[in-house]
Amino acid sequence: MSKWTKRTLGDISDSCLGKMLDKKKNKGDLYLYLANYNVRWGEFDLNHLKEMRFEDHEHERYGLEYGDLVICEGGEPGRCAVWRDELSDMKIQKALHRLRVKKGFDYNFLFYRMLLAHRTGELSNYFIGSTIKHLTGVSLRQVEFEFPNLKTQTSIASILRLLDKKIELNNQINTELEAMAKTLYDYWFVQFDFPDADGQPYKSSGGKMVYNEVLKREIPEGWAAEKLSENLSIGSGYSFNSREYTTSGTYKIITIKNVQDYGLTTDNTDFVDRIPDKIPDYCKLEKGDILISLTGNVGRLCIVNEDNLLLNQRVGKFLCKDTLKVYFYLLFLRPESRMRLENIATGSSQKNLSPIDTVNLYQALPSEGTILNFNSRVASIFESILNNSVENQQLSSLRDWLLPMLLNGQVTVK
Repeated sequence: MSKWTKRTLGDISDSCLGKMLDKKKNKGDLYLYLANYNVRWGEFDLNHLKEMRFEDHEHERYGLEYGDLVICEGGEPGRCAVWRDELSDMKIQKALHRLRVKKGFDYNFLFYRMLLAHRTGELSNYFIGSTIKHLTGVSLRQVEFEFPNLKTQTSIASILRLLDKKIELNNQINTELEAMAKTLYDYWFVQFDFPDADGQPYKSSGGKMVYNEVLKREIPEGWAAEKLSENLSIGSGYSFNSREYTTSGTYKIITIKNVQDYGLTTDNTDFVDRIPDKIPDYCKLEKGDILISLTGNVGRLCIVNEDNLLLNQRVGKFLCKDTLKVYFYLLFLRPESRMRLENIATGSSQKNLSPIDTVNLYQALPSEGTILNFNSRVASIFESILNNSVENQQLSSLRDWLLPMLLNGQVTVK
């Protein structure tokens, strides 16, 4: 560390705040832009992008280039990711900073240094506001870290980046695997072209369809119209006493913020050292359990990929026979299912979803033989998804273990 020097972000980079969203005053052509909710730690959620008008000359100020750090001004101030698209015309909105490092500094190293500062609470020293925190442009430029020479920065960042690239690859594989399972589900249970006794697509091959009075539509012969609640319930999490939380311990507490569309994240959790006596057994989570968000952005689903996790309130867990778990998971992943949950959620400022209302719906339930046949087709898919998720959790733990030692100079890279 003797050769590391303290530098402010204002010294080593150029930064700017994104453009104000004003539909009446903004001129130019429509371009996609990033907002606060599009930025996660280390990656971007590009599923819900919006457009805003930008003039040609504004790209230099608000446009992104490969290697730019995109940093949240509010929400979770300091949350950031590196933009890695060379061809995009992506811009940023006012809720975000764009930081571009100068020659002699490594943008990957700076990202990991920001991540460490977030983990340790060091970054919060630069926030303003009593209840709602912000990281202003002035404060961002004042953030001070110790930097080694460029070669050392690059060597350190390359170690951590290798781990993250493997995590990203596993996530891409899981996305493709899940898409395959969704397609098969649609083919079997929406189009009703599951294999018949001769291995032919049922409906397309003239399989008998019967009008169902409850559902007001035709379903395959032998299928039943049943309420989801007859086969599925949502177990609500346990109400922990936050005074018993610790910053480290044996068991992680899974709250609403840990259940995301891209999977279960346990980077930012509280801990307890003992399991409460009155906690329901289903709140002691196991790998392969399916969780659903019941507050805020309701209807998010994820699969548990880690041991020693306990379920907190406002997060639900699917309780059903093992043979139906995958079927219900894919059912709730469908866009119309998500829309239904958002529509039945109550509350003005923050939506809340009732576990009872969630499963209060009639559904055409396939025969047991069809379900078992489907499970046999997708078993290897979900086994691979779970294995990749477990590996990602292990890689994340390794990265987080190395992070402070590498970035504080405790461990050197040859």
